[in-house]
This record gives sequence, structure tokens and C-alpha cells, in this order.
Amino acid sequence: MKQDVLDLARLQFALTAGGHFLFVALTLGLATVVAVLQTKATLGRKPLDARMVRFWGQLYVINYAVGIVTGLVMEFQFGMAWSGLTHEAGNVLGASLAVETIVAFFVESTFLGLWIFGWNRLNRWAHLAAIWIVVLTAYLSAYWILVSNGFLNHPVGYGSEHGELVLDDPLAVLTNPSALLAFGHVLAGALLTAGFFMAGVSAYHLFRRSTEWEFFGRSLRIGVFLSAPALMAAAVFGGVQFAVLDSFQPMKSAVFSGQAAEIARVQAEMVERFGPGDYVPSEAWTRGGALLMLISFALMMYLCFAGVILASFKKVVLRFRLWHLVLMAAVPLPYLAMISGWVFRESGRQPWVVYGLLKTEDAVSDLSPGTMRLSLAVFTTVFVLLAALNAWLLTRHARRGPVETGLGHDERPAEGAAEGGAPDPADALPAPRY
Repeated sequence: MKQDVLDLARLQFALTAGGHFLFVALTLGLATVVAVLQTKATLGRKPLDARMVRFWGQLYVINYAVGIVTGLVMEFQFGMAWSGLTHEAGNVLGASLAVETIVAFFVESTFLGLWIFGWNRLNRWAHLAAIWIVVLTAYLSAYWILVSNGFLNHPVGYGSEHGELVLDDPLAVLTNPSALLAFGHVLAGALLTAGFFMAGVSAYHLFRRSTEWEFFGRSLRIGVFLSAPALMAAAVFGGVQFAVLDSFQPMKSAVFSGQAAEIARVQAEMVERFGPGDYVPSEAWTRGGALLMLISFALMMYLCFAGVILASFKKVVLRFRLWHLVLMAAVPLPYLAMISGWVFRESGRQPWVVYGLLKTEDAVSDLSPGTMRLSLAVFTTVFVLLAALNAWLLTRHARRGPVETGLGHDERPAEGAAEGGAPDPADALPAPRY
């Protein structure tokens, strides 16, 4: 296997997986916020709550729609460049990836369609149930992906037949601590991302002295008060993962700590177990990713603690423009923390793709360097264009504010009749009045 093919394949996977996760984080967080807002709107029947559902729901739908395309691209390159992984460990990973595909592309997308097009058509309780099913299936989708990733980082519940890994204990795979801890960490990070996003968008409008001060004042408070507990939950799950790192991946722990003696000891131990080779991951990527994640966390911690205090005063929420600027500038921080965290998690287990069982160099497909360069150029271009499109659409809608168009807008004829005078049977259905 040529080294440049391996390096190109790793770079391609890093760019596509990291780029896709940027969309996933905001999608998971905003979906939860929108579901809670719609529950409040359904119970309280207040027009302001319904407008908040439509505005933040529109941003969620935009991010979801573009993000689903990045997921398709990522899966394509995964199958193309890493055939060795599917050949050696496909019997274990195949089931969880298949279930994730069914959940994400069939159940979640179906009920999201019902939610998007069910405004003013479905009963308000059915419409509320649709968004909660979307949220729960989004959580399930994330869980099944992390089941696969957890196995790569801490393989459990497997056996071996004819040189290939086979599923031996499904319960052990499903309850893998590496997967469960990462799942909690990711969900908390997604809520943190949504909180910072809401606070930043709201701060933009309040900074510009928007006439929608009540709308964005409440949204800013929601974002701030959501971010603080989400940050603490992310810290707890992250701390527990650090605590078990010595037993799961001792080399990663030694590299992060910078303990040269421990690195040498683990290297000698792995050479004895697996044969000659360099089992030390890149110290720059491993330690750099972890330190950047921790620095981002520290900055967000100070912002969250100060934000909870400041958001308790209505005049500060509406008039403190310096704070508004800080909140706008802080929107990228959760993204930076999560991407650097993934760099630490994935780079730190090298040279293994399945820790202790399958090396990364053995999992790469037998492709030519030219093919890998071409695919890397194509995938990178596609992801850059999709990221730019998503940023433009989100910015455009966020700047417009809660205008009465788009998601939830009732486009039925005023007289309840379809074009040509024929009655539309759907007009007789009870509309959701919030």
C-alpha cells in the first residue's frame, strides 16, 4: 500500500466526516429546541410561541436539508476508500449502519416531511407528535452511528471466523461504554451548539435595535439558559471519557499527558503483542486537538456563567450591545470544540482503525494515487460548496427575522376552495391553532 494513498484517504475521510458533523450538531440541537417550543405553543396557544416555532424551525429545516446531502457524500467515499474495513469488520458494523440508514432516511425524513407540510393540515396534536418523532429518530440515528464508532475505538462483543470479525454479543456492542459516553457527549454538545446559535442570531437583531425585541429577547434568553446546563453535561461526559481512557486506549492517554516514559512503555508492550511497528499516534494532532477542545470549553464556560447572570436582567438583554457583539462572535466556539474533540478521538487511536484488531493501512482500498487525488478534489469541492450554501441560506433567513412567510405559512385560498372552484378536501381538516 503506497503511503500517499493512505494519507489521501485519511485526509478525505477527515474532511468529509468533520464537515458532515458540523451539520449534524446544529440539526440535533435545533430539532430539540423546536420540539420544546412547539410543545409550549400547543399547550399555551400564544401567537409569539408559534412564531418562534416557525422561525427557528425554518433554520432547522435548512440545515437538515443541506446536511443530509453531505451524509450521502460521506457514505459514498467511505465505501469507496475503506473496503478493507467493511471486509474485515462488516459483520459487526453492518447491522448498526443499516439500522441508522433506515432510521435517518426513512423514518426521520418521513415524519419531517409530515411536519413541514402538515402545517394547517394536521391536527395540532398530530403535528406536535410528528416533530417529537423526528427528534427521537434523530437521537436514534446518532446513537447507531456512535455504536459503530464506539466499536472502532473499543471493540467488544466480537468473535473471529476465518480471519474475519463476527458479531458474538450484540448486547455488549449496544452497551459499549465508548459508544454510550460519546452519545451523551455529542447530544450535550449539540444542545450547546443550538444554544450559542440562538443567542448569536438573537443578539444580532437586538444589536440592530429590531422592532421584534420581545421575540429575540426571549430567544436570546432561551439560548443562554440552554447553553449553561448543556456545557456542564458535555463536561461531565467528556470527563468520564478521559477517566476511562487509560484502560481503553493507554497510548492515547500517554500522548495526551506528554509522558515520554509511559509512551515508551506502551510502545514496547504493543510491539510485543502485535509485532514491529510504530504505535505512537501523531502527538501534534492528538495533543493539539485535545488542547484546542479544552481551550474552547474554557472560553464557553466563562461566557455561559456570565451570560446566565446578564440574561437575568431584561434591560441588559435588550440594550447591552457589547454583550451582543460577544454572543455573535462566540457562535463558532461549539463547532471548534466538537471538531477538535473528534480530531483527538480519531487521531489518537492511530495506527488502528479498529483498535488492536485492524490497522488503518490494512483497511484502505486498493486504489491508485491518481484516483484518490481526484476523489479528494471532487469531495472537497462538493463539501465547500454545500457549506457555503448552508451558511448563505442560514444567514439570509436569520437576517430576515420572523417574517410571515415560509414554514407554517397558510397558502390555502381564503375562501377554502381550490383553483377552479372545486373544494379541497384537506380544507375540512382541523388546523393546528397555537
